[in-house]
Amino acid sequence: MPTSEKDAIISGLGISRIGRRTGIPALELTIESCQQAVADAGLTMDQLDGLTSLGDTPPAQARQALGIDARYHGGGFDTGGLLSPVMSAFMAVASGRARHVLVYRTVQMMGGEYVPDDGEGEPGEGMDSLKRVMVDIDEMLAANAFSAVNWLAMHCRRHMAMYGTTKEQLGWLAVSSRTKAALNPLAVYRDPITLDDYLGARPISTPFGLLDCDVPVDGSIAVVVSHADYANDGPNPPVRVEAIGGTPGLGGWFHRPDYPKMASIDAANEMWSRTDLRPADIDVAELYDGFTFLTLAWLEALGICGEGEGGAFLEGGSRIALDGQLPLNTYGGQLSAGRMHGYWVLHEACLQLRGQAGGRQVGGRPEVAVVSVGGGPIAGCVLLTR
Repeated sequence: MPTSEKDAIISGLGISRIGRRTGIPALELTIESCQQAVADAGLTMDQLDGLTSLGDTPPAQARQALGIDARYHGGGFDTGGLLSPVMSAFMAVASGRARHVLVYRTVQMMGGEYVPDDGEGEPGEGMDSLKRVMVDIDEMLAANAFSAVNWLAMHCRRHMAMYGTTKEQLGWLAVSSRTKAALNPLAVYRDPITLDDYLGARPISTPFGLLDCDVPVDGSIAVVVSHADYANDGPNPPVRVEAIGGTPGLGGWFHRPDYPKMASIDAANEMWSRTDLRPADIDVAELYDGFTFLTLAWLEALGICGEGEGGAFLEGGSRIALDGQLPLNTYGGQLSAGRMHGYWVLHEACLQLRGQAGGRQVGGRPEVAVVSVGGGPIAGCVLLTR
C-alpha cells in the first residue's frame, strides 16, 4: 500500500510566550514550545524518534537541550515551502521511518531568519530548493524591488486592474483579524481598528500600507506528529491529516503565464487531488496572511470563492467572522497576532478542531479545517479533520 498522509495525526501542540523585542533567546523559546507539545501529546522525550524544524534554533542544538535521541531528522517532502518539515513528518510516520516526530518553528524579529533544514540544522538541500524557485529574484532586485512587500504589491495591483478588487476590500481582512485577536491572549496587537484606521495607515508599497503587513514577533510553536494508530492513546482529541499539497514553484514570482496567480493554485490543486472532500466541506480556514492580498489569493486558489471574487468575499467582514460563512484566521492572523511563518495557522486549526480555542472557538465545533502557507513561488497547504 502506498504511503499516505492519512496515516498521520497531530497529537500534540505547544506555543511559547509571544512578544516583540523580548530579548528571550531562541533556544529558550524553543524549549518552551517543545516541552509543552510533547506533554500535550501525552509523551516523554525518550518516546520521540524524530525531530525537525526550520531555522533560528538548529535541530542539533534543540535535540541536545531536550534530550531527544532522534533517528529521523527531516526530509521526504520538499515542495511544501515553510510547511515542508510538517509534511515530511506526516510521510515519515506513515512510512514507518518514525512514530512520533517533534516539529518546531522558532522566530526572532531581531536577527531571525528562514533556514530550511537539511536534517542537521544547516543550510543544505532545503536552501538549494528555495533558490531554485526564486529563479527571477535577480530581475526583481535589478528593478529595485528589494522585498516581498514589493513583489506581492505587483500581484495585488494586477488583480485590482483585472477584477476591480479594492483596497477597502483588503481592509476588511485586517479589521476582522484584529477583532479576533482581541479574543486571543497571546496576540501582540489586540486593540480594535476601523476601516478608516486601515486606510489611513502609513504607506509601504502601493497599494499596501502598514496594516496590510504582518507583525514581526519573537516566539516558538511546536507540534507532535504521530502515527494514526496512536489516535486513541493521547490525552487530547487527535487531529487527522486528510490531504497535503505543495508545488515546485514553476514560473517564479512573475513568469507564470497566468500571472497574477501564484504557486498557491498549484499547491491547492494537488491537495484537492488527494481527497474526496471539496471546498464546500471546509468549516474553518487558517490562511497565510504575510500580506492581506495573500489571503485573498488563497481563497481563490482553494476554490472557496471564484477567480477574481476574493475581494467581494472579504467585503464587509461578515462572511469571515467567527459566526460567518467561513470563519477565517480565527486567532488574529499574522496581521495582528504575530508572524510565526505559517505555524500559528496550523496550531490554531488544530485548536479549533479540538474545540479548545476558548473565547474564539467557532460554534458547533468544526469538522474540517484548511491551512495554507506561502505565496509567490513557494506554497503549501493541508486539509485537517477531527
